[in-house]
Amino acid sequence: MNSRSLLLSPNPNSLKSRFTKGLLRALSIINKHRQQPRSSREIRRRHRLIKAAAYGSMASSVGNRRAWSRALLWKIRNQTRKGYAPTRNIGSSTRQLSMKKRICDLQKGNNSKDRVEVGGLGQVDKLRRLVPGGQVMDTCSLLEETAHYMKCLATQVKVMTRIVEVYNIP
Repeated sequence: MNSRSLLLSPNPNSLKSRFTKGLLRALSIINKHRQQPRSSREIRRRHRLIKAAAYGSMASSVGNRRAWSRALLWKIRNQTRKGYAPTRNIGSSTRQLSMKKRICDLQKGNNSKDRVEVGGLGQVDKLRRLVPGGQVMDTCSLLEETAHYMKCLATQVKVMTRIVEVYNIP
């Protein structure tokens, strides 16, 4: 039995299988260009490559169905094109979000003074910063995307732990 079959789940179309295939493919490409890390700079570079491979394979295994995966793929694609992480102006997206809330309140007949935020606005803003693409989502979509993102992160941890267990030489 080879190491790849130990990592994959029985269903080849599962999220775990798609993620594992993508990550192993990306790691093999990184290892082809492997040099012995001599400096801390080279170690940091390898760390960034592996991290990008993990996030990229996770987002591509989900596809374009989720906003967080689209945002993550957009960020990775622009980092590789330009060589750095671009900063996005989120001021306009914040304005769009508050405008959506006002329109929603007007449609429901709610006065914004009567609206009560559950958990406080600060916690929702913290969550927006954690989930890729969360800055432009309304609260309901943000919670749904967060649940899916957490599920995918848990899968990522399980798969990467299993990879370490399989390839760990005692």
